[in-house]
Amino acid sequence: MYFWSNSCHIVVEHSASLDSELILPLVFSGALKSELFETDGSDIKVRAITYYSYLTGPEKADFVHVVLKILSGRTLEQKQLLSKSVLVQLQKLELQTCSLTVEVVDIERASYAKLVS
Repeated sequence: MYFWSNSCHIVVEHSASLDSELILPLVFSGALKSELFETDGSDIKVRAITYYSYLTGPEKADFVHVVLKILSGRTLEQKQLLSKSVLVQLQKLELQTCSLTVEVVDIERASYAKLVS
């Protein structure tokens, strides 16, 4: 069955010293609290990529970078709300010397396809 939704595909990139099992629920919660998706979060998918090899400027430091891929059509204000909502949740980790960044990227509706079987 093909259908349209308010899909949110979230990719969390982070340094290997951080635990994705702690990060993913916070990111999910931030997306859900934005109230831009289904109230049960069924249209929010979150996954992580752990990096063992990376540079963060001249010194190696921990990082979390979240990319929220959402179907196009949201206003700038809605996108700002979403990124801030996720960032607020990530701050609950109380990480020292860690870069936290959040990015919202549009998925073009005209080219998006989804199949659920």
